[in-house]
Amino acid sequence: MKSFGNKIEYLCSSLHKKDMGKNKLQKFSDLEGFSHVFQLRFTEINAGAEYEMKGHWHDFFGNNNPIVLELGCGRGEYTVGLAARFPEKNYIGIDIKGARLWAGAKESLAKGMTNVAFVRTNIELLPHFFAAEEISEIWLTFPDPQMKKRTKRLTSTNLLEGYRQLLKPDGIVHLKTDSNFMFTYTRLVAEENNLPILACNEDIYQHMDETDVLSIKTYYEQQWLARGITIKYLSFVLKPQVDWKEPEMEIELDAYRSFGRNKRSSLELNN
Repeated sequence: MKSFGNKIEYLCSSLHKKDMGKNKLQKFSDLEGFSHVFQLRFTEINAGAEYEMKGHWHDFFGNNNPIVLELGCGRGEYTVGLAARFPEKNYIGIDIKGARLWAGAKESLAKGMTNVAFVRTNIELLPHFFAAEEISEIWLTFPDPQMKKRTKRLTSTNLLEGYRQLLKPDGIVHLKTDSNFMFTYTRLVAEENNLPILACNEDIYQHMDETDVLSIKTYYEQQWLARGITIKYLSFVLKPQVDWKEPEMEIELDAYRSFGRNKRSSLELNN
């Protein structure tokens, strides 16, 4: 039998969950009404549908400025921050979690920003929303390093090939990460496939100007910094590629993530 205190805690927890559910429903409702948020239901995608904006994003923005994607944008902090800093470019945040990207969509709408949009979808489904060579740059900000699942890493060769088809010739990919595993893996992928590296920085806050674009700090980034974890940055040109090669070098796992210290090799996890 629950004690009185446990009953109160249980009731409070239940009410909190109900409030969270109501908040999510309200956010989903808001997203439906936001003119700069786009989503295509899975049933439509499974039926072979493509979004009407595909190939027409410049018409939506009303200009021919470069279009930049942030993949896995979360709350949209980086998308909004980049758009504010570079009004001569158009920015589109991509995330599957509508309740998360709602924050950036709400903020950009409140600020009257006209160079920001959001798409709610899985990254693997980007071809349903964007045409070939419609994108100029891609930002990957603090992606899950997926140390056990190589094909799910946002800089794996299979996903890079998908990006290549959407990017203009010599389009640029930016990676900003707290993960040394992800940083090292991506650098090795670029080197193995002869992709020109434009910048490679293992600790951006020790080697950068505070006015630099990399100084935009997301909520989670500030948490990593507070724990003494350095922030890394890598950018490279995604040239046309035919025979992709995965790096064979062993990569030490991130010690602060949920893996045992005895698991040291990325190769062990991929076999």
